[in-house]
Amino acid sequence: MKQRRQFEVIESRQMDHLRVFHDVARTLTTSLELEEILLAIMDKMANFFGPERWSLLMIDPEANDLYYAIAVGEESSSLRGLRVPLGQGVAGWVAATGNPLVVPNVSLDPHWSTFARNHPDLNIHSIACVPIRSGENTLGVIQLLNSKLDLMSEYSISFLRILCDYAAIAIQNARSVQLIQTLSITDDCTGLFNARRLYTMLDEKAALTQHGKPIPFSLLFIDLDHFKSVNDKHGHLIGSRLLGEVGNLLKRIAGPENSAFRYGGDEFVLLMPSADKTAAASLTRRLCDGLREQSFLTGEGLGLRLTGSFGLATFPEDGDTVHVILRAADSMMYEVKNTTRDDVAIAGKVRSLNALKPMKSERRMAGRR
Repeated sequence: MKQRRQFEVIESRQMDHLRVFHDVARTLTTSLELEEILLAIMDKMANFFGPERWSLLMIDPEANDLYYAIAVGEESSSLRGLRVPLGQGVAGWVAATGNPLVVPNVSLDPHWSTFARNHPDLNIHSIACVPIRSGENTLGVIQLLNSKLDLMSEYSISFLRILCDYAAIAIQNARSVQLIQTLSITDDCTGLFNARRLYTMLDEKAALTQHGKPIPFSLLFIDLDHFKSVNDKHGHLIGSRLLGEVGNLLKRIAGPENSAFRYGGDEFVLLMPSADKTAAASLTRRLCDGLREQSFLTGEGLGLRLTGSFGLATFPEDGDTVHVILRAADSMMYEVKNTTRDDVAIAGKVRSLNALKPMKSERRMAGRR
């Protein structure tokens, strides 16, 4: 009779696990929101193990440390923004080694009892920390402190590991979706945004208002002078590398507050979301001078020099729709390209936009949209 009751308890717990796996799997297949999935996994884990504090930490490969993605329990708010170096503490050790750590009673473990004494603020009695792994890579760790000790069996730890596998699937799915989204709006030659992203951002900026009035922004078109001669002389591979270096120059001079795009061919666009005409003109001059003064592909032993034709327009001053502001900046660029090159033309300061005839670039833009 006693053996039968034990069997019924085990069977009941297994059914609970199956329900958990079913719920998590359903969340994985119905949502691509990483935080939603991870919260569902962590919620199931917390309900089963009943920890006083639990957290999910993700590895930041660039900083070579961990950050708290999710934290619940006492003083969890203080953990936001906190970084844990790899190899340090419980989570750092598990992340660095890729090995799970389960200590049902910290007082019986010499190493971790010392750690607990040195960190009395954590009030650690038991530890369960398991890595989230994808293949050979550790993506993060799940850490449970002061869980129900009677649940720290090998079977329960296997259950914990399976939930970590679900977390790894969720993280990899989210990263794949993010990569696809990034590739869809990024130019693979320069690493800059592409024209598709430009149109989206322009629509967003043009729709913004403050006190019922449009919020100004500036738009700069850039065409590299005589770029075809580089391809003709050195080949398209060198031309592509040159475009990449030009893109890096634009990003460096423009700064993170502005967005650079490769519009197509040897044409670039810079969106200055908070720059009026005066500030935008100043930055445009710096870009024009910087391009002229830069020596490109020195690593290839070439030391190529470039200039560009720059056209600047400001919304809504020079156009109160996306189509018109694009035409304004593009027309100014062609005004320079068809005359002096290596210079800047600013809408409203060179000649009236209304006097400019539609140009082939406008027909090109209409086709792309």
